[in-house]
Amino acid sequence: MPARAPLRAVARVDRRTKDLTKRMQFGEIAVIDHADIDRVAAEGLIAAGVSAVVNAAESITGRYPNGGPIRLVEAGIPLVDNCGPELLTEIGEGVEIAIEFEGDDAVIELDGRVLAHGAVRNVESVEAAMEAARANIGEELERFAANTLEYISHEAKLMFEPLDLPDMHTKFEGRHAMVVVRGHDYKSDLAALKAYLREYEPVLIGVDGGADALLDLGFTPDIIIGDFDSLSHGAVHCGAQLLHHVHPDGRAPGRENLEELGLIPGTDYQEFVAEGMSEDVAMLLAYEAGASLIVAVGTHSTMVEMLDKGRKGMASTFLTRLRLGPVLVDAKGVNRLYEGRIRRRDVTILILAAIVTIIVIGLVAQPLHTYFDGIRFTLDDLWYSITH
Repeated sequence: MPARAPLRAVARVDRRTKDLTKRMQFGEIAVIDHADIDRVAAEGLIAAGVSAVVNAAESITGRYPNGGPIRLVEAGIPLVDNCGPELLTEIGEGVEIAIEFEGDDAVIELDGRVLAHGAVRNVESVEAAMEAARANIGEELERFAANTLEYISHEAKLMFEPLDLPDMHTKFEGRHAMVVVRGHDYKSDLAALKAYLREYEPVLIGVDGGADALLDLGFTPDIIIGDFDSLSHGAVHCGAQLLHHVHPDGRAPGRENLEELGLIPGTDYQEFVAEGMSEDVAMLLAYEAGASLIVAVGTHSTMVEMLDKGRKGMASTFLTRLRLGPVLVDAKGVNRLYEGRIRRRDVTILILAAIVTIIVIGLVAQPLHTYFDGIRFTLDDLWYSITH
């Protein structure tokens, strides 16, 4: 590995990577404790402009080929791995730390004091780890399938029971609905659907951070649902109806987030009781409310995506799709459907249109009229001299 220059910058520290990216400034060092960094988290760190990522855990454990580390190293961001959990208590928020690179190893220092040692990941080491993870994917698949079947046996009845919907501020009957989740390719797919959004004006449902994705594109969500753990202040107060997802057994993850925001239940937000993941509950809400078509953006539908999210199975997702059937359309990868190629026919039409435009402008332009008048007068004089 080529020698790296020492790096010194302000550190931002958080055990939750998605919370960290909200307050990262360009050029700062991200200090995290994130085993198996997922693709969405990596893309968030890259977008934040971090100068390095220091991970207390292993960025790729070998359980499955998670796509986060490869994106970080391919973006040229130093990734220092397996530094130990005590690192997060040693480094305070906003202090300046230094990273000394020594080949495949790195030393983390604060005020000249060594805090930890870590392994520096590069493209070759990450690709090797991903290849080994692919070889072991069979065991993970067996565990994943077993968990899915186990939870299906418990959740199937609940997932097919009618939902007790809250009072909705938005009419769904006969309209399209779009559910936006902060998942794989959600930004590019959402951008590719701008024309659809303007033409059909679907009911817009943001699942936690998906609401911010809509706002970034210039669209205001009608409804925001989830546990509100990754929602910006602007999204909370954008005027959307807020629904807090509560499980039938009473579990209400994110209630403390709502309390910290100073929101009052029943006044500022409503609780919506349903089993499953928030993104699945959002689709079921739209379905029960009478949406004629549901477009899912960024939702999780594969084993790797579920493992990225920290799920051991996909029971609620499987059952939700089974219940919704053809009403549900997944927009995943829609940005890759069209290459945007320029056809020769289009170029020819464009050139002909330009020529016609030039001719029309010439015909109505006064200088050209004067020129033709001159020719006409000359011909008239010539004809008069010949005939007389």
